[in-house]
Formats: sequence, C-alpha cells, structure tokens
Amino acid sequence: MADEAGDDSLYPIAVLIDELRNEDVQLQLNSMKKLTTIALALGVERTRSELIPFLTDSMCDEDEVLLALAEQLGKFTPLVGGQAFANVLLPPLENLATVEETVVRDKAVDSLKTIAQRHSNADLETYMIPLIKRLATGDWFTSRTSACGLFSVVYPRVNATLKQELRTLYNNLCGDDTPMVRRAAASKLGEFAKVVEKPQVISDLIPLLHNLGSDEQDSVRLLSVEGCVTIAGLLSEAECEQHLMKSIKEAAGDKSWRVRYMLADKFTSLQQAVGPKITIALLVPSFQGLLKDSEAEVRAAVASKIKEFSEGLPKEKREAVIMQNILPQIQELVTDANPHVKSALASVIMGLSPIVGKDNTIEHLLPLFLVQLKDECPDVRLNIISNIDCVNAVIGIQQLSQSLLPAIVELAEDGKWRVRLAIIEHMPLLASQLGQQFFNDKLNDLCMQWLVDHVFAIREAATTNIRKLVETFGVQWAREKVISKVLQLAEDQNYLRRMTTIFCVNELSSVLGGEQISKLILPTLMRLSKDKVPNVRFNVCKCMEKVGLRLDGTSLTTEVKPMLKRLSQDPDIDVKFFAERALLVLN
Repeated sequence: MADEAGDDSLYPIAVLIDELRNEDVQLQLNSMKKLTTIALALGVERTRSELIPFLTDSMCDEDEVLLALAEQLGKFTPLVGGQAFANVLLPPLENLATVEETVVRDKAVDSLKTIAQRHSNADLETYMIPLIKRLATGDWFTSRTSACGLFSVVYPRVNATLKQELRTLYNNLCGDDTPMVRRAAASKLGEFAKVVEKPQVISDLIPLLHNLGSDEQDSVRLLSVEGCVTIAGLLSEAECEQHLMKSIKEAAGDKSWRVRYMLADKFTSLQQAVGPKITIALLVPSFQGLLKDSEAEVRAAVASKIKEFSEGLPKEKREAVIMQNILPQIQELVTDANPHVKSALASVIMGLSPIVGKDNTIEHLLPLFLVQLKDECPDVRLNIISNIDCVNAVIGIQQLSQSLLPAIVELAEDGKWRVRLAIIEHMPLLASQLGQQFFNDKLNDLCMQWLVDHVFAIREAATTNIRKLVETFGVQWAREKVISKVLQLAEDQNYLRRMTTIFCVNELSSVLGGEQISKLILPTLMRLSKDKVPNVRFNVCKCMEKVGLRLDGTSLTTEVKPMLKRLSQDPDIDVKFFAERALLVLN
C-alpha cells in the first residue's frame, strides 16, 4: 500500500516529464499551463525540491513553452512556501532571462521583478544582487539586456555600498560593445533614474544620458529621448537648464529622422518637465524647426502637438509666441504636400481659437480653415468639420455663417459627386454642433436638394443623412421639416424620385413610431404600390419587410397584407417575388 501511495505522489511529475518531452508543442504548452495544479498536488516541499530543479534542468527550446513557463513562475511564490522560499524560483528565471527570444526574456524579467518585490531586504542582498551581477557580466548580450530591467526594483532597498556597485554596473551596460545592450540600458534609464537619489542622478546618470544621446546607433539615441524626459521631471528648472539643454538641442537637430520623430512625439511631456523658462528659450525654436522638418512623419507628429504645446506656454507670452513663432509654420503646413501632415494639423488647428481669441481667429485662422475645408483629402475636411464647435464658441454663429458656411455650401454643390458625398457624410455632425434653429435656416434645404441629385450614391447617402438628422433633432422636427417634403417626391414625374421616397421611408421607419408610420406614410406607400413602373412596385414590397414590422395588427391585416397579396399576382416576376417574400416575413 505504501508503495502505491508513493507511486501516486510521483504521478504528476511523471506526466509532466512525459508531456514536456513530447514533440507536440501544444502538449508541452498544456503541461506548462497546468504547473500550478501540479505544484498544488505535490505540496510546497516537493515543489521546491523536485519540480523547480526539474524545470531548471529541462528547458526545452520552444519559445511559446518558455514564455508560458516564465509567466507561471512569476505567480509561484505561494506554491513554494511563500516569501521566505521565493529565492528557489530565481535559477529557472535566470536561465529564461538569457534565452534568445526577446518576448521570453522580457516576461522572465517581469516575473523576477514581481518576486524581488516580495523578497526581504536581506534576501535581496543574498540572492537577487548576485543574480543581477551574473546577468550584467554574462558572456551573451541576451543576459546583459535582461539585467538592465532589474536595477530599478532592487536599488532603493540595498545599502550604500551596493548602490554604488549597481550604478557602476549600469554605467558599464550603457557603454557596452553590443548595441542591443546599450538600447536596453537607454530604454530603462528613466525607470532607473526615478529610484536613484538626485545628487547621483546628476553626477552619474546625466553623463550616461549624454553618452547615449550621442551614440553612433540611432536606435540607441532615440531611446535616450524618453530617459531625458523622465530625468527632466526629476530636476529643478535651473538644473534642467544646466544639465539637459545640450541633450535636447542634439535630439532636435539629430541627423536621424527617427530620433527627431521620437522628440516630436514626447515634446509636450518634455515641455511640462522643463518648465516655462527653457520652453521659451529652447523648446519654442526647436518646435519651429520640427514643424519645418524635411521628413513628413516628423512634421505630422509635431503638428498633432500644436494645440497642447500652445496651451502649455507661459500665459503672459502665449499669444505672442503663437502669432510670431508658430502661426507662420502653420500657414505653410496647411498646404503641405503630405496628406498625413495636413490631417494631423486639421485635427488640432481649430483648438487654437480659444487660445488666441476672437480677433486673431477671424483675421488669421479662418482663412486657413477655409483652405482646409476645400482640401482634396477627406480626412482633412472631416477633422475641420468635426471641431467646428471650438470656433463657434469663440467667434459666434453669426461670424461662422458668414465665413465657413458659404464654403460648406459651395462644397455641397460641387461638380464632383465625391466632394458632395464627403459633405453629406459630415452633415449630421455639423448639425449637432450648430443646433436646430441654425440648421433649419441655412442647411435644411440643402439636405432636401440632395434627395433629387442625379447621382444614385448621393441620393442613397442623403436618405441615410435624413435618418441621422431625425435621430439628432427628434421626431417632431421630422414631422415639421422632413416628412412632407419627402412624400412630395412620390408625386414626381421621374420614377427615380418616387423610389427615393421609398428609400427614405425605409430609413425613417427605424426612428418613427408605428402610429406615425400608419398615419403619415402608409397612405403614400399604398398609392405607390399601384405605380405603373415595376421597379417602384417591387421596392414598395421590399420596404414593407421592414416597415410592416413597425405597424400595428389592424394596419397589417386591413391594408398591408391585402396589398402584398395583390402584388403577389403581379405580371412582373420581380414584383411577384418580393411581394411573396414580404408576406413570408410578415407572417
């Protein structure tokens, strides 16, 4: 009996060994995901003495399996007996931190950080520091890149001598011969700086930042930008001025566009970190330079920051800086050759109105908005129309109607149907921003005009537009302003316009109630069901599949179904088919 019990207790490990040695990756993965269950079955002592050594010694070479193992080990502290025994998890994770696959290494480092946070200070010094030293001085670059991510978690909890050693180690990693290691060190520099004492940040880490910022590899230099932003947030304005001006200048004028792009992307974070004095002295000229950059990606990245950067300028100098330094560059970007740059600018330019005030908006910004409204790129037009409420709030509806609306109306009547289509698609958005009264006065007739356009795509978009407008302004507005005009088209000589009535009804049926459909719309549909053109008749049948479901039982029984039964005997084969299909749906 005792032997059987012993065999039973060995069973989980035996199954694990079999599955891990199997060639099927899925089986190996499944066994890794069951590690927690196996550890619970074995108990804490045997997990420490058998399972963990087995996992350390029998690493497979499948990245998916190793990734699952690295993830599982991070949650294993309770399964090996808690914080006091967490150190037994370090050997397998140390092995994983040296493998070739980056994703596995990163997950192993995450798990090591999680376990290190649960170590006591004494255990950190006994187990974790030697591990970091081994990784940081390993022969393979993979171990040295992994070491970079572990400094920040142990540094605040060790004694002064070890802190000095850790800073020296990090210094060595920043000057490593392998670019991948320098990249890892550059990417973790900000994280490390947050836990290092300020005097040591200035004496030890800022020289490292300067070295990384002038590295021969642009992939290292671009990662140093983020470190620069983080360190700037830790220093006073005077210290930033003394120690970081050089790094910022170098990044703004770097020969690699990727470095300049990274600076453009982090520009407003840097602005918040360095304070107003350096912003005016250094960042404003750098911002101007980036807006004129030769690379479109850089111009687009920095153009998207214009509003945020302008808001962050010191209040007393804000308007002057925008008008003198930023506006001339914006005027050039409005006609940029690259559509992404123009689109990025259009998404923020309207936001400048509240910052520069009414007079400057009317004099300087409105002409630019007009140019962008007529841009050939649909994203540019959409971004301008989407943000029209910012300008409306500053200059008022009257001024807006005199300046921007003529341009919108002109586009709505453009000879190219695709331009008209773009404006139709933006109309519900425009309506919600300008309000019902203004829309009724200026734009309602335009929307009705599109229903009789000679291009089908425009008529189709116009019917969808009508539904969205009713959703915005409500059913009462539809009764007063829309339904009668739509139903008038049913009397038109042109059968295409009579069909537009049916398409409109189809769209409106989803926003109108059954009673309103019965009273206002059904009589017209009944009349169109006797139209002399078969296309009109079968579209009535198609419409009834949707509209009929919104009607009450009486209207269905007394009017709709008899009409569909009549059309199911129609001489035209299509009318007959759609009438029968509608009857099936409604039954």
